[in-house]
Amino acid sequence: MKVNDKAKTASGNRENGPEPLRSSGSIGADIRALRRSRGWTLSDLAERLDRSVGWLSQVERGQSEPALADIRGVAAMFDLPVSFFFSQSPDTAEASYVVRADSRRTMTDEGKGLVESLLSPDLGGAFEIVHSVFAAGARCPEPFVRQTEEAGYVIEGSLTLIIDGERLELNQGDSFRFAGETVSWVNEGDMPAVLIWVIAPPVY
Repeated sequence: MKVNDKAKTASGNRENGPEPLRSSGSIGADIRALRRSRGWTLSDLAERLDRSVGWLSQVERGQSEPALADIRGVAAMFDLPVSFFFSQSPDTAEASYVVRADSRRTMTDEGKGLVESLLSPDLGGAFEIVHSVFAAGARCPEPFVRQTEEAGYVIEGSLTLIIDGERLELNQGDSFRFAGETVSWVNEGDMPAVLIWVIAPPVY
């Protein structure tokens, strides 16, 4: 039984409840993007998952779909919820192009006070678009450096970016870009900060 069949069985059907979870249809492309964002080879990730390189190559090329246990292993490896690899959107032709507001894949990090939703259909493109909500008082636990080019736009609230030690106060309507610098952030306001964040190449 494939993953999407298992998910449908567990979730019921449209007549009995909400649209069932199904595999995103792009698990292989997502795994490839996640692997490459860490600079790992096929061998590196296969070894971490205790799987063969041949198996992983087939998954990444979409020739086979991993079992739920394998998806759990990948999710844990990249610190993502298992639900990231599933979708509640209808299995239609538009799914490769459109992400409906009620079908976004969400990544929640309560420790950071951050909730992010993937606005891109998958991670297979040259960049990803993320809807980020930073809770009031949320703070990046430590500065980070990514081999990416990133840009963003503040929809609501305010957020402070610290780029190479320089504090940049961003308010509603402001935008930014950085690439390869040491970055941190904090929401010092009393309301959530809502941003659209673009990352190239995709990292999650």
